[in-house]
Amino acid sequence: MSDKFDVVVIGGGPGGYVAAIRAAQLGLKTACIEKWLDKDNKSRLGGTCLNVGCIPSKALLDSSHKYHDAKESYGVHGISVGDVAMDVNAMVNRKDKIVDQLTSGITGLFKANGVTSFEGFGKVLANKKVEFTAHDGTVTVLETENVILATGSVPVNIPPAPRTEDIIVDNEGALNFREVPKRLGVIGAGVIGLELGSVWARLGSDVVVLEAQDAFLSVCDQDIAKEAAKIFKKQHLDIRLGARVTGSQINGEEVEVTYLDAKGEEQKQTFDKLIVAVGRKPFTQGCFSDDSGVKLDERGFVFVDEQCRTSVPGVFAIGDIVRGPMLAHKASEEGVMVADIIAGHKAQMNYDCIPSVIYTHPELAWVGKNEQELKAEGIKFKVGKFPFAASGRAMAANDTDGFVKMIACEETDRILGCHIIGSHAADLIAQAVIAMEFGSTAEDIALTVFAHPTVSEAVHEAALAVDNHAIHIANRKKR
Repeated sequence: MSDKFDVVVIGGGPGGYVAAIRAAQLGLKTACIEKWLDKDNKSRLGGTCLNVGCIPSKALLDSSHKYHDAKESYGVHGISVGDVAMDVNAMVNRKDKIVDQLTSGITGLFKANGVTSFEGFGKVLANKKVEFTAHDGTVTVLETENVILATGSVPVNIPPAPRTEDIIVDNEGALNFREVPKRLGVIGAGVIGLELGSVWARLGSDVVVLEAQDAFLSVCDQDIAKEAAKIFKKQHLDIRLGARVTGSQINGEEVEVTYLDAKGEEQKQTFDKLIVAVGRKPFTQGCFSDDSGVKLDERGFVFVDEQCRTSVPGVFAIGDIVRGPMLAHKASEEGVMVADIIAGHKAQMNYDCIPSVIYTHPELAWVGKNEQELKAEGIKFKVGKFPFAASGRAMAANDTDGFVKMIACEETDRILGCHIIGSHAADLIAQAVIAMEFGSTAEDIALTVFAHPTVSEAVHEAALAVDNHAIHIANRKKR
């Protein structure tokens, strides 16, 4: 049997499903293949992000933060709540309900836009044909003019800590604990490790984070990283840098982890649960026939140009399987760009303006270059910083940790980067992203009227501070 489409998308995550919807909106006959099955063996769209990543982790982060606030912070506002308890089962069930609602929503969007959904595994063959293998083993060849690969990524496993049923887990397992572990170990102090460590620390776990690198959050501006390290320490996250895990041993219902510390000395630590969060790798294994013509590098990433074209005309690749950060919003926008290109429109992404966020509390968010990158490139710059401790709105909310840091070119005043640690940083960073997308200067932001009182005023004041014109803090003395 053979079906013919204008576009076949392989992968129904935030890159693939967005690409499929956009292509269908543009009048292209579109199909989307997704292999994901839930615990009940039912097919689900949304990929890692909606099912076991971005969305469920934020649900747990928000629930745990509300619990922590009620327990630790409401008294400041004059609110007495008595003994506060967390029903972990209810929290996890709420998370599952949100996931169900959103994944079902994508199914509805496919129907509304006329996208044909295939439940199973897709493989790129020669001549832009796609082999579709249904979950029952039935094989169908789909003919298409264009293929969009959006197969996403999977967690990296490490030999010293192989995953088990319920003691040594990855991010998916950590989202489904049904009780708070007394002792929780996390391997990796990156985005996933810090977010999931935060969830369970707020609920009462003794959390130890083992990070192999000697520097904390080396991808961030180091002003932000240093501030984050201080705050996380106050939150009782025990982050151990230079800790290289060498082995693990399951003993009954606990695990003993062996690691070399920063001095090279062997240490042992026992946990009730261990989360392995050392990164992710592209899922491309088995996605191509030997004669497909698509080229991969030694790490499994697909070679693409700036518009996500592979080495085969008419075959595109987007998201976690190509260069650039593994971010859902980056994948989505690449999907839109590729669909527009296939439809004959001119489209291009600005990879210099992709924001990154860590959803701890306070949140960390940034876009553009940081100080260490600019110094390494020899670019002259100027910096403006404004602390939330000087923000009336942040004080009213009893949420004053962190600051906004804006970096501008010393010669042109063009904004080169913005880095935020604080409440609502994930939302505030969008203001800097929009400004940079339009090529704004720090002065452009400084001349913009911001509502008062808002936490957004911190962005305004940071822009003013770039040239020592901040109003609500003392400016640096000119040399």
